[in-house]
Amino acid sequence: MTLAEAAAEASALAERGDERALADLRARWADELEAAVRHGDYRVRALGYRAVGQFRFRQKLELLRRGLEDESPAARGAALLSLELLAREHPGAVNSVRPLLHELASHDPNGAVRRLAMMALRHGSAERTTILILNGLAEDDEQDAELRAAARKIAAELTRKSRAR
Repeated sequence: MTLAEAAAEASALAERGDERALADLRARWADELEAAVRHGDYRVRALGYRAVGQFRFRQKLELLRRGLEDESPAARGAALLSLELLAREHPGAVNSVRPLLHELASHDPNGAVRRLAMMALRHGSAERTTILILNGLAEDDEQDAELRAAARKIAAELTRKSRAR
């Protein structure tokens, strides 16, 4: 079984709620996952970062932080996908890397990475700074239309969330 196959199995176990089997699978694959995110090939790193989320490996948030700073847009994107997945149930995952997500959403040279950073921010707490950054991006005519639309939508969601508190 490859890391990708184990990650897919882990995702299925998580969706079924089989925590015991998921924990066993995590224990068996932890070393391989660590090796993957340290690999020289960006494709292997991206696979490793993506696997963190599929394994629901909250103990590996520091690996995801490193992934958010990776030189490869594919690795950054995979780390963001995992962070977004983990943050659905645990908003603290986003809150712990919020300044880095703000930077990625505002300045990353890759548009897809910027939108993924915004998607992750959606699952954090509705902080005023985040809403202001997203509104600023939504109103910036120099940004592409897709990015502006994503920023507008997520800023509105976070604004509603802040008012519901």
